[in-house]
Amino acid sequence: MSKKFRSEIRKQLDAIVASGMYKKERVLATPQSPEIALTNGHKVINFCANNYLGLSNHPEVIKASQKAMEKWGFGLSSVRFICGTQEIHIDLEKAVSDFLGMEDTILYSSCFDANGGVFEPLLTEESAIISDALNHASIIDGVRLCKAQRFRYKHSDMNELEDILRQSSELKFRLIVTDGVFSMDGDIALLPQICDLAEKYDALVMVDDSHATGYIGTTGRGTVEHCGVQGRVDIISTTFGKALGGASGGCISGSKEIIDFLRQKSRPYLFSNTLAPGIVGGVLKVMEMISASTNFRDHVITNANYFRRGMIEAGFDILASDTAIVPVMIYQEPLAVQMADRLLKEGIYVIGFTFPVVPVGQARIRVQLSAAHSLYHLDRAIHSFVKIGKELQVLK
Repeated sequence: MSKKFRSEIRKQLDAIVASGMYKKERVLATPQSPEIALTNGHKVINFCANNYLGLSNHPEVIKASQKAMEKWGFGLSSVRFICGTQEIHIDLEKAVSDFLGMEDTILYSSCFDANGGVFEPLLTEESAIISDALNHASIIDGVRLCKAQRFRYKHSDMNELEDILRQSSELKFRLIVTDGVFSMDGDIALLPQICDLAEKYDALVMVDDSHATGYIGTTGRGTVEHCGVQGRVDIISTTFGKALGGASGGCISGSKEIIDFLRQKSRPYLFSNTLAPGIVGGVLKVMEMISASTNFRDHVITNANYFRRGMIEAGFDILASDTAIVPVMIYQEPLAVQMADRLLKEGIYVIGFTFPVVPVGQARIRVQLSAAHSLYHLDRAIHSFVKIGKELQVLK
């Protein structure tokens, strides 16, 4: 490597460390679960996984994954239009479509790939994408790959969204895209108002429901169900890497025409290996479990409400939400990282989020609840937050 280039990268890394924003990766010695161990033997309670339904290490899911590999093999070694579609993939697409109330579904290796491959095939320079300012990075990157004109409205600002719809009225098609649940704040998109505006101005609506599918809504069918806008959203993207088992993979659901067109034109689908059978088998079992009962989603919502209430009573600054994401606002970047490190020593595994993941001055510790957490876990976390919060003068 060029010494000059290496030196420049080292300088930038040192600056990240000095700013308190360097992100360390902790190495686990156990499967994902509410109680995990690090490689140094330190046992902790995990409050930063997207394991909302507690199914990442569920024995029935593991058994279904193993059974799928025994029947269908380890991988497909290619993309689907060449030699990689098996019956199990069709079964999962149908299960997801039925669960979300959409006509058809297309699988991707991740939801990042799904969002990266949905805009460019569907929209040209004669069209526009109108995006919420706090949308996930995968949406932002997908929009960058598309030739459509780009507009961004302030987070959940319906007045600005309507202004953009008016200004772009001469364009052929307009697509409004939003996260369903915004992962850093835990709030839910204003889907009823968005759908009203889309219908008023003849625009399409796309929702990334990655942090909602499986547990938001009375039966876990996401923000579309929660907001009562079934049949009014044109495209849903979501992931299998969070509530739906926590492995990997994602999908786009929509009309048969949209999905068929993506199969012909979406580059991440056409040029990436088919989702591994072991993942498909595990996710199919998850879909079966959450379709049969709402016990998992009911439990995580109960846990989230209990933890949020306890933290507010203790005096922490908590962003309001109806989800399993509970942001504890610290604001100062180095302090958020320091507090997370101190909590780890107390046996509470959380992460301090700083720029560029969140805006400068908006550092926080994002706590994520799971159906697998017990009241003991929640009380331990609240007690530890209070103890370290007082020591670091986050609490007065």
